[in-house]
Amino acid sequence: MANDLTQIVAEKMQSLPIEEQQKVVEFVDLLSKPKKQTLLEKLAVISSRVPDEVWEKVPTDGAENIDHYLYGSSKKK
Repeated sequence: MANDLTQIVAEKMQSLPIEEQQKVVEFVDLLSKPKKQTLLEKLAVISSRVPDEVWEKVPTDGAENIDHYLYGSSKKK
């Protein structure tokens, strides 16, 4: 089946002008490239590389005490 399909594509490609053949090749290259990761997927990969002991040091009250972590003001309770 794949061999027949390859033959059909090759025959059709030969009948196209060279400029159109180039467009087909570019399109096939685009299809064969791996899909780009979303931002969340990238963050998941990056965060998975961080050791557990580092995650344990990350403040869990960052939003509540942002002024403390940025400017050294007193922590809110």
